[in-house]
Amino acid sequence: MTKGYWVAHVDVDDMEAYKSYIAANGEAFAEYGARFLVRGGDRKVQEGNARARTVVIEFPSYAQALACYESAGYQKAKALRDPVSTGDLVIIEGYDQ
Repeated sequence: MTKGYWVAHVDVDDMEAYKSYIAANGEAFAEYGARFLVRGGDRKVQEGNARARTVVIEFPSYAQALACYESAGYQKAKALRDPVSTGDLVIIEGYDQ
């Protein structure tokens, strides 16, 4: 089964309020088997432009990655994130040799 990934680039306007989103998304991520591979951290932009924060989340399958985003639990958490951040999110199927 090919894994699925969320790759997000985010600018956070209010980190204190954003922490509510972080706390709220855990239930949906646990339900869909998500595992953080990158969650902020030091980085160097080598080419192009990037937002301040990069997050990569791995799911057991591409279908689960999509389902998590569409779930009521995640949408509830997302409603906390939207007013305090701007971002780009790609849900992508992994490469299975």
